[in-house]
Amino acid sequence: MRTTPRKIATTALLLLAALPGFARDAATPAQPIAVQMYTLRNVATLDEQLKIVHDAGVHAVETVGTQNVTAAELKQLLDKYAIKAVSTHVQLADLRKDLDGVVAFNQTLGNTHLVVPYLGEKERPTDAAGWAALGKELGEIASKAQAKGMTLAYHNHDFELIDFGGKTGLELLFDAAGPALKSELDLAWVARAGYDPAAMLGKFSGRVFAVHAKDNAPKGQATDEGGFASLGQGVLNWKTILPAAEKAGVQWYIIEHDQPRDPAAVVKAGADYLREHLPAGATH
Repeated sequence: MRTTPRKIATTALLLLAALPGFARDAATPAQPIAVQMYTLRNVATLDEQLKIVHDAGVHAVETVGTQNVTAAELKQLLDKYAIKAVSTHVQLADLRKDLDGVVAFNQTLGNTHLVVPYLGEKERPTDAAGWAALGKELGEIASKAQAKGMTLAYHNHDFELIDFGGKTGLELLFDAAGPALKSELDLAWVARAGYDPAAMLGKFSGRVFAVHAKDNAPKGQATDEGGFASLGQGVLNWKTILPAAEKAGVQWYIIEHDQPRDPAAVVKAGADYLREHLPAGATH
């Protein structure tokens, strides 16, 4: 019997499908779902953390700094589980003092997005001028990062959403930063600050690189979990949020929970919810 190229290719695919994890990986739709590794920080090892992501059918993560390993070690573990690093949280102090080192580390991973995750109390502006000044600095860092093939984004909590004469600190920051700086909107914190997440997505349309897809429990509940809930099991209105996110140009939906009692269950629940409810056209 003559062996044709098509038969060889088919046989190769059948052999690959027999390998652990391949069938699931190959069949998984390329949906824009990722996991923020902070969610899994209390799981014993980095290897176990990434296995949880893989077993939930997710193939992308947002890392936290260096994850306390070398770039080569992190890349090896990501490759082991067929996971891509799509962004990382980097402290502002590290961007200020060693942008080149941060870029080099993430280039090894193939990651192109750096995110300022949090401002300590001493770093937080207290007036409109302060938020504008910080925005100007972040815009300058974003331009430097852009020249190195990287995109800089800013992740909010609730303290940026204080109103200063009709504009929030977050809006003042982005107005001053210019278009090079992108947004990573944390939707649970937006809601906690008293704003409608869908409306906030509209305000940042075209600049929202990603959202932190997380939920708030009803008031007074889940106190041992910081008041957060698994995605789709809380009070946020995802029927309006997800279409608004797609319209705003969101590229990644990053599952996060700040204080999960069961991190693996939270990741799986979030992934299952997004796979079922993301708009059909959602891509990254």
